[in-house]
Amino acid sequence: MTSYLLKAIRIPDLRSKVIFTLIILALYRFLAHIPVPGVDTVALKLFFDSNKALSFLNVFSGGGLRNLSIVAMGVGPYISASIIIQLLTMVVPKLEELSKEGNFGRQRINQYTQALTLPLAIVQSYGLYFTLSKQSLEGVSILPSLSPDKLLGLIIIMTAGTFLLMWIAELITEYGVGQGMSILIFAGIVAGIPGALGTSLSIAETGNILNIIIFTIISFIVITSVVYINEAFRKVEIQYSNKIRGGKTVGGGSSFIPVKINQAGVIPIIFAVSLVLIPSALSGYLQRAVNPSISSIGLWLSLNFQSGSIFYNLFYFTLVFVFTYFYTSVTFNPQKISDEIRQGGGFIPGIRPGRSTIEYLSYIIKRLTFAGGAFLGLIAVLPSIVQGFTGLSSLAIGGTGLLIVVSVILETVKQIESQVISREYETFTR
Repeated sequence: MTSYLLKAIRIPDLRSKVIFTLIILALYRFLAHIPVPGVDTVALKLFFDSNKALSFLNVFSGGGLRNLSIVAMGVGPYISASIIIQLLTMVVPKLEELSKEGNFGRQRINQYTQALTLPLAIVQSYGLYFTLSKQSLEGVSILPSLSPDKLLGLIIIMTAGTFLLMWIAELITEYGVGQGMSILIFAGIVAGIPGALGTSLSIAETGNILNIIIFTIISFIVITSVVYINEAFRKVEIQYSNKIRGGKTVGGGSSFIPVKINQAGVIPIIFAVSLVLIPSALSGYLQRAVNPSISSIGLWLSLNFQSGSIFYNLFYFTLVFVFTYFYTSVTFNPQKISDEIRQGGGFIPGIRPGRSTIEYLSYIIKRLTFAGGAFLGLIAVLPSIVQGFTGLSSLAIGGTGLLIVVSVILETVKQIESQVISREYETFTR
């Protein structure tokens, strides 16, 4: 892997792509430190430091949420829109036809996704303001109430910030290295590591040194397991029958379909993050209710769904596990794969084409998804488990962030390797 990276730096056009990507990432980090007008950034930072759940959500915004920057929502609205469009592709015939029309279809679907991003960004920016405006720190509101014109300006600024990040991500995809959206999320997580690591080391008193050593060992074990699970797949053998054309036998041979254990990637965790905070958010409103029954429900939610509690971890794990099955069913279509195998003149040895092939592929993906969902759920609640053993209240990087970082690094390195190999091949054939 290191040799390919060194070769990429020596190749002029690849070196230019790497430098371009680094410049764009520097611009992104600069934008993440520009707050929207009229915000007390000091109070916001203190509030986020005191709220573990929101601190975790801050990771996915690249740290911009902590000071309510102009890019505080990150690419979240676009990700939500793309997920909705993927779901609609399964039920809307027109979208399904577009998905099969190659590059033109992908461009048109991307236009629909961008159009849907606009209303989602507006709604989410207002929801973010509404949520923060209801919060207080030591009796003082962390976000003052805004007049309608100032609120409209805040929504426009934050919505424009999301579209600016979308444009930046497209620039990285087209002119840089890696997938733009993933690179931005990766950069946001990595940018938060030095501060969190410094906090963890600052509390390393004599009694905590052993815990930090244990935490470091666990981190290496987790990184190894993440790489292993992320790259693991099951080979489904495909046999191709011989064909006679012009009196000659052509075709034949065998191949395989790689079915990954972690078929859904990090999407289920991103799904779950947006829902796992709902109980704790509702608790504040319910506790202020006049009705004693509703107020008691709010108090129960507040006590039992705090970040790190048993109910919180069980709820989070269940959401991730369920969404893993849900998203895998969207992206992995056994019937479509069965049709493609049959059209290519192939078959799975020992399995009849058609319905039997569909049932066989469904059986495989369900078993693998069970393992993948359990792994993702464990990764999601990993910070709470490690904190329970080590007593460290600040972790340099959580399991979710670690999964994203490792996945993006592996995918980007693969892309660099493929580009290096293609250029070496072109040089060899000249």
